[in-house]
Amino acid sequence: MRVVVSGGSGFLGSHLCEALLRRGDSVCCLDNFSSGRAVNIAHLVREPGFTCTSCDVASRFRISGDAHAVVHLASPASPFDYNSHPLETLAAGSRGTENMLRLAVRHGARFVLASTSEVYGDPVVHPQDEEYWGHVNPIGPRSVYDEAKRFAEALTMAYRRNQGTDAGIVRIFNTYGPRMRAHDGRVVSSFIRQALEGEALTIFGDGSQTRSFCYVDDMVRGLVAMIDSPQPGPINLGNPRERTVRELAELVLQVTGSDSELRFLPLPVDDPVRRRPVITRAREGLGWHPRVPLGEGLRHTVDWFVSQPDTRVRPRQQSAVGRQS
Repeated sequence: MRVVVSGGSGFLGSHLCEALLRRGDSVCCLDNFSSGRAVNIAHLVREPGFTCTSCDVASRFRISGDAHAVVHLASPASPFDYNSHPLETLAAGSRGTENMLRLAVRHGARFVLASTSEVYGDPVVHPQDEEYWGHVNPIGPRSVYDEAKRFAEALTMAYRRNQGTDAGIVRIFNTYGPRMRAHDGRVVSSFIRQALEGEALTIFGDGSQTRSFCYVDDMVRGLVAMIDSPQPGPINLGNPRERTVRELAELVLQVTGSDSELRFLPLPVDDPVRRRPVITRAREGLGWHPRVPLGEGLRHTVDWFVSQPDTRVRPRQQSAVGRQS
């Protein structure tokens, strides 16, 4: 089938485009390259089933040909991006979501919204299942991303209920892997970059706050399963194994062979204290669960960072990575 992927040049979007092409689908990638990178899809541009259109899905755009599925990933997603582009983030979640929904309606296509665990805010229920409504500060520094996704979910369900749109929602928990940007402000990419460059690993708070890290290949399998499914969701996609931020930092140091120190800074406003998904719906409805252990996924990610010309790796540290890969 032909799948339209907004945000297809981003970290997660480029892996999804690649997986869809690999299984024989054709892909129409839409991206304005505000946070996505052309290099992420450079190896796909010569594929006969791949096209890419530079556009902002929050504005008017056109595609040629059919669409059998529409996946809406486009949005600034890292703390650096959504804090730098708050209005664009809100537009991607509101006008962007509706434009992609309208595209799905015109083509009678399956629509999948990539939502986020951020809709749970700083949760007071742990672990988080899809029945939990969340604990979100609507005017805080994270609100432009949280509320954009919450609105996108409401809009998606309104189209499903009132327009009969074949629409589904996935809530994505912390995802990591190759093609992350070194300076995007996410904890995995920040720790790896700092370790490889010999800087102190910056931990906010005392490091006891938890996250659930899912390798990108596992996440893509979940997205593809949702595309193929009639499930409405929302469905949590994430790794139910909970890790503290300090544990992650120590594992990154082990994988990279770095002797960087840990540096502790005050915890940001509204930073979630605990985050872990219940994935019963994903297991039962999609037949999905994560497979890649955190240590293995980190090794793949570190190897990718080392291979990039924009990562300044000291020779001593690079040889340490080589020994442990």
